[in-house]
Formats: sequence, structure tokens, C-alpha cells
Amino acid sequence: MRTRAIVSSLCIASLAGGLVLAAPPPQVRVEVNIVNLFATVRDKNKAIVTGLKQDDFLVSEDGQPQEISYFSAESSLPVTLGLLIDTSGSETYLLSAEKDAATRFLQRIMVKGDLAMVMSFDLDVNLLADFTDNHDVLNRAINRAEINTGGGGIVEGPIEQTRPLGTNFYDAVYLASKEKLSGEAGRKALVILTDAEDNGSKVNLQDAIEAAQRTDTVVHILLVAADGGDQAVARRLAEETGGRMFVVRNDKDLRGAFEQINIELRSQYTVGYSPTNKKHDGRYRKIKLELKNKDYTALTRRGYYAPNY
Repeated sequence: MRTRAIVSSLCIASLAGGLVLAAPPPQVRVEVNIVNLFATVRDKNKAIVTGLKQDDFLVSEDGQPQEISYFSAESSLPVTLGLLIDTSGSETYLLSAEKDAATRFLQRIMVKGDLAMVMSFDLDVNLLADFTDNHDVLNRAINRAEINTGGGGIVEGPIEQTRPLGTNFYDAVYLASKEKLSGEAGRKALVILTDAEDNGSKVNLQDAIEAAQRTDTVVHILLVAADGGDQAVARRLAEETGGRMFVVRNDKDLRGAFEQINIELRSQYTVGYSPTNKKHDGRYRKIKLELKNKDYTALTRRGYYAPNY
């Protein structure tokens, strides 16, 4: 089993069993020489396309063509996965099914070299299992997830939370990306079971998206909600990071969504390029990955942040 201590760029403090955001100190950034894109390609019938070569792809940054310097179609590259489970009151009636489906998903997807962690979020963000390849540890962590509706009030800590307590969805994405996945290499993904409704986080949606983008993390969201949830938020978070949103209404939908994610994670191409724009301005740069065959569509992240030093 491999675990990593949290070296905080956010000063995570533990309160009431949860992870709490604090004021960020000055950040240290490492120059990005190669921008890596992990892409899934589908045809016009939404079927996965395999067997493509480097010459089949075109990449541009802020409208400027880029030369591909690295390409791989290797499907067995290790995956580092974060499983995030919404344990707020809105998930009460589906939590049991979510845990069963999540357990089966990890058992099916994980192969030698893969690592996974489990987090839950409600009024707090809780790390239930750090990165490991031990299925027993992961299964026990998933089974420990339980509904927490709590009460109102103020969370005291490095930064006092003055608004009403609520679901810390954005904080969970931010912490999972920034504090856990930033230190991992290769393919990284978050799989989140939630209604995508947030009313308690200290960070906002854009902060969560940026944290995932800066750490090259793909976010897949299984939207589990009796009332439909916040599809606009879920779709934006998934699409901006190169992931997908699945609307889940029953056990069959859960199993199908997990299976689709499994297929996509094992059917990705890696496309890398050295940006022609060498400025260290910290700005967001838009990426467009296309196929020469216009019947094909590549699903990947839409951009990244340049270093700012």
C-alpha cells in the first residue's frame, strides 16, 4: 500500500473528523514543459474508437497549431483514482446502492499499478481511505460513508465559515485535486456521486474547476438526485476537465455509468505537446484537440494554466 501525507498548500486542518480549508500561503509552481492530454475518442454513433495514430490528431492552443511531441495509445497505463461520495441528506435513499455500485466499480476497474482513495463530503470533507491498491481497505472505507445532515451554525477554524452549513461539494473537488492528486503522476480522475448542489463550500465552482485543471485531473460526475440535481454545475465541471456527466435515477443507471467510466479510462490516448507560447503569465490557455476524421470527437480537458514565474 502506498500513502502520501498531505503537504498542504491550503493548510488543511482536521475539525470534527473533516477536512477544513484555510487561507493559502504563497504557492510554488513548477514549469510545465509538456502539456499532456488524456483523450477518449468516439465516432458519430458514440462508440469508442481505438487504433488511432499520432497523425490522426490535431492540437491547437489559443487558436495556434501545436506540434505533437508525444503520443501513446497504451491502455494499461496506471490510473490514480479518487472516489468522492456525497453523504448529505439529499442522498439518503440512494446511498446504499451507491456504495454497492462503487465497490463493484473499483473491483472491476483497478489493475496492477492502479491506486484509489475514498472521500465523503457533506458538512465536512472526510478522507476515508488514502491511496491504496488494497481492495479490502477501499471496501471498508466505502462502507463507512454515512449520511450526515448535522445542524446549523458556524465552523470555527483558520478561516471562520460565517454562512449556513451545507454540502461542501466544491471544497471536496478542490481538496481532492489540490491536496491529494497534485502529487500523483500519470492518468488521474475523480469519480463523484452527488446531486452537484453546494451551499457550504469556502471555494466556488471556478476554484474547483481550476484545481482539477491545474492537476490534470479528469472529473466524472454521476448525478444522483431525486429532483434532477444541478445539471448545469455537473456538466460544466465534467466538460471543463475532460470528463462526463451521467444522470442516475436507479441501480441500473449506476451500474451503466460506472461501466462507461471504466471503458473510457481504459481507452484513452495520451497526446503531449510543448507549447509555442513560453510566457510565464499564469493565464488560462484554451486547448482544442481534433481528429482529421471529422466523424470522430475527442473528449479531453479544454485548457490549462501557464506557470506565473
